[in-house]
Amino acid sequence: MHRKVLVVTGDAGESYEALYAIHRLREAGYGVDVAAPSKRRLHLVIHDFEPGWDTYIERQGYGLEADVTFDTVSADDYVAVLVLGGRAPEYLRHDTALIGLVQRFAKLDRWTFAICHGIQVLIAAGLVKGRRVTCYEHVRNEVKLAGGTYCTEQAVRDGQLVTAQTWHSHPEFYREVLRCLEASVATEA
Repeated sequence: MHRKVLVVTGDAGESYEALYAIHRLREAGYGVDVAAPSKRRLHLVIHDFEPGWDTYIERQGYGLEADVTFDTVSADDYVAVLVLGGRAPEYLRHDTALIGLVQRFAKLDRWTFAICHGIQVLIAAGLVKGRRVTCYEHVRNEVKLAGGTYCTEQAVRDGQLVTAQTWHSHPEFYREVLRCLEASVATEA
């Protein structure tokens, strides 16, 4: 198995989550491919909170090149998939190629990671039922309706599935992600 992780995002994906993931995984020695609906420069966003607002606000973030498309990539080539948050999962969860790809990772018993709104893709793929997960707090009802158990920890591992609330969860999330990835590498050795 390759020491590569597939990072899933699209337009309106969370900029900080994307760049942090790519840099942190590469720093740890993993290859990273960014997958999106089309192979081009993606328009990422920054979600933050402002006083007086009941929900987050959105600003333009950094751009990011997609390396591969959902319909041309194979789960067999990766040790894990990481589904990022932002607004992208709102429409990515309707992409049949992506749903099939994420389901293939699960069938292969590969690591599946999701942060923030990324859980919406896992819900659409039917991977949350009967699982303990976390995500952005305002997606918790979708988790419950899908038969999952919403947890309030910053990062939660349930078998081969690791989820996190938001980019504020990066320390807890990536400690667990890297533990999982290293366990896979040690098992292969």
